[in-house]
Amino acid sequence: MDLMAAQLALADACDPRLADYVRLTDVHLRRSLEAAHGLFIAEGDKVIRRAIAAGYPVRSFLVADDKLGTITDVAELVDAPLYVLPAEQAQQLTGYRVHRGALASMQRLPLPAPADVLAAARRVVVLEDIVDHANVGAVFRSVAALGFDAVLLAPRCADPLYRRAVKVSMGAVLQVPYARLTDWRDGLAGLRAAGFRLLALTPDPVAAPIETAQRGDRLALLIGTEGTGLSGRWTAAADQAVRIPMSRGVDSLNVACAAAIACYLLAG
Repeated sequence: MDLMAAQLALADACDPRLADYVRLTDVHLRRSLEAAHGLFIAEGDKVIRRAIAAGYPVRSFLVADDKLGTITDVAELVDAPLYVLPAEQAQQLTGYRVHRGALASMQRLPLPAPADVLAAARRVVVLEDIVDHANVGAVFRSVAALGFDAVLLAPRCADPLYRRAVKVSMGAVLQVPYARLTDWRDGLAGLRAAGFRLLALTPDPVAAPIETAQRGDRLALLIGTEGTGLSGRWTAAADQAVRIPMSRGVDSLNVACAAAIACYLLAG
């Protein structure tokens, strides 16, 4: 492929060919736009490479003119337009300074069914209504790094392919198998039917210390939303409630930190 033929130097942030990249910091706009067009944004050459390696098709690349060298070798790998904008125009378009050099608009792939994800897994994390994209991304990074196999998301969980989640995960959301439950109320039934032992992570001092948890051959770690934690329904549905022991009067950790510790302790 002739890379020079794929490069398109643009001067106007309002160019309709750049619609995939508009106002990347506007969460509400991006939710509707990305859902409507089946896309997500990868930021930085490392994440873009991982997305390509994971089989996500590239719709286009965007790079500021002073960062062109960060993306040219990646752009040579696929047949997609490479849009080049003056740095000021790129910031106007996206809503922030793109420090990692380049962006790519990627086409989403169909999500597998939860049963298909569980079929090949022994250790899974199940997230209930975690709404912060950075926390979702951090959990995926811990899952990838610490030996868990997959993630299931409750219906109201934040999108793992939102730009910030992808960025915080360092591309782990592109590598870890995941699926979204369609039914919150009885969503754990499929896990139990597949033979998973359900552990509910909670700061409740009456819960068992996590290092004493009974694990079983297949284990699902249930982690609840920021602030309120797991719902009563999901906690009651678990086989065992477990906690990370705290000291110095601290009652709990950030959900991403707690997930990392729990994954480390339960991965074996």
